[in-house]
Amino acid sequence: MTIASAQDLCLQLISSAFQRCRTSEDLCRLSVLLKRSPPSDPRSVQISVSDTGVGSCAEEFGGLKLRREAFGAQIWDGLLFVTTTGIGDDEIHHYQLNLKESASGRRLTRLPSNLKNGLQFSGTEVRLSIFENIDVLLPAFCCFFRKILMLKIPNVSIELVVEQGDAPGSRYVNVFVANEGRNPLPFAASNLERLRSGVEDYVFKHGNTLGKKCESCFSSGEHLKIGSGAACCTESRRYPGSVMEAVIVISEMSEVASTCPRTCSSKTEVLYFKDFTPCPIPQSSLKALTSIDWKSYGLSFGSVVDQGGFAIVEWDNLPPSVQIDIVLHHYHEQITIPSARRKTRPDQNLIKKAIKLALNDLKDNYAGVLLSAHAVKVRSYAPDLAKTISSLILSSNDADFREECCSFLGLQSQGVGGEAVEDCIREKIIAVVEMHDREPQRSKELPTFLFEDDHLQEFGSPDGEYEGEGAFGSMDIC
Repeated sequence: MTIASAQDLCLQLISSAFQRCRTSEDLCRLSVLLKRSPPSDPRSVQISVSDTGVGSCAEEFGGLKLRREAFGAQIWDGLLFVTTTGIGDDEIHHYQLNLKESASGRRLTRLPSNLKNGLQFSGTEVRLSIFENIDVLLPAFCCFFRKILMLKIPNVSIELVVEQGDAPGSRYVNVFVANEGRNPLPFAASNLERLRSGVEDYVFKHGNTLGKKCESCFSSGEHLKIGSGAACCTESRRYPGSVMEAVIVISEMSEVASTCPRTCSSKTEVLYFKDFTPCPIPQSSLKALTSIDWKSYGLSFGSVVDQGGFAIVEWDNLPPSVQIDIVLHHYHEQITIPSARRKTRPDQNLIKKAIKLALNDLKDNYAGVLLSAHAVKVRSYAPDLAKTISSLILSSNDADFREECCSFLGLQSQGVGGEAVEDCIREKIIAVVEMHDREPQRSKELPTFLFEDDHLQEFGSPDGEYEGEGAFGSMDIC
């Protein structure tokens, strides 16, 4: 892995510590300490990243490669000091790594170890000193933590400690707990359930630009519509168990308070995770975003731009009061520890399938959302058609006919007014239009009638399973 800056290296060290915690079977703490050196050297910051997860090994850091600019202007001397031990180790191991050294054999220096005296514990600490403004590092670290918290890994808590001096009040501590939020999840919740809940919390806090949700915008959850989907490769020989998860949130607000930092726009931020770590979005995901038939969901795709750590999608027809957020997560089910990660790229078809499953989930759970332009046009005829049908029913002189029609509508024939009949028919027409506004692949369902009766029993139950072929083999809903 090539690192472009000392700050990126710190984020990578935090990511590795998070993975060691994630794979631990016990409750785990990840601590990051930023300590400013004495006033005589104000730009020097001592950084410590420690965790109580599974033990590390020196080889884990051997693959780190740094660009020359990471050492530019004497920002960093290239030295890492690692202390680590596994649960079954008898000693605490100490290493010094010089990442400036190009020869791998001369990078690592083993330092004297300490006996554990029979104690059983595991953990890792990595320390380094860089010349950087602590006010620049702190927002980057907080942003990284808040993205990680979207995954809601239940056994990990993160502690960020900043010491700016020895004076009282100069110590800042912030603890991030993964399972906090509007809807705490059970420990056995799936990865997709956790991501879905985490993204919802993230949007509630306007991308965590605020410490808590904005009451002027989101007094309740009724303004948020959320859909999710997961696609996986089940028959790939090269990458078995590759999973892509997608979560899409649509926010709708009638008006935004002037004091609110959130601004609805025609742009969508697309965040990407790889193996439970925030990372830049790959080209395959960008291509997948451009190749989706967004028009079938009532959206007019404009463009997508890679912003380095995320992507920006711009829409051509998004209402000013609507905001869309998209989060993607690609991982391999067999990955256990960071050193065992495989260099896998997500298949473009797998990405498309996960996104479309999330879009379909939104359409299925929220009536009238993401309708195609054709469905919107057909639905606009519903009031006139309902009025015509209602007039035909009520103008009939056949009392039995009127009674049977009202019975089909679920209305009492006695004393029912024309407006009630018209409203009922209009609602049924709109429901049918929305029900049939689906992809051809999902149309293995019962035909929908305006007036349900016993004839529906002649048809078998709908088959909800969907399968498709991807570049890596067959893909299923996970």
